Amino acid sequence: MTVESTNDELRELSLLEQIESDPDINQSTLARQLGVAVGTVNWHLKRLIAKGAVKVSRAERKKLRYIITPEGLALRARLAVDYVERSFSVYRKTRQRVKDHLAKVRAAGFDRVRIVGSGDVADICKLTCIEQDITVVNDKSAPALVLDGYKIRLEGLG
Repeated sequence: MTVESTNDELRELSLLEQIESDPDINQSTLARQLGVAVGTVNWHLKRLIAKGAVKVSRAERKKLRYIITPEGLALRARLAVDYVERSFSVYRKTRQRVKDHLAKVRAAGFDRVRIVGSGDVADICKLTCIEQDITVVNDKSAPALVLDGYKIRLEGLG
């Protein structure tokens, strides 16, 4: 699955969730909440309508109401499950990469490491270090797990 299709699915999931919570929401509000252009919201809504996931009715002369169909509820559920499965897959792969790096750290005679980076991947690194009994320090002489997005490289062993 490409990053683009994953982003499209996440946007569709977000749109379905927003519409479900407020059927009278307008496209500019949806765009603001998703952090995308109104045209992007419009494109996704047209796709969801074509899939039969959303119906549109006119609430007032210039106001539209979006209704999630049973197909839309099923799609939302599938997209949510897919998102959780992908997230756990990333989590497991990240933990395994960190464990592999920590095995090298331990084999080189170290019991501490520093983490260069922040965010969710850094949190996964910290938890894995605790589990592997490796102390996380800020000492520049310690080997480092350097984070670049989802990539993790080990520096300072040799």
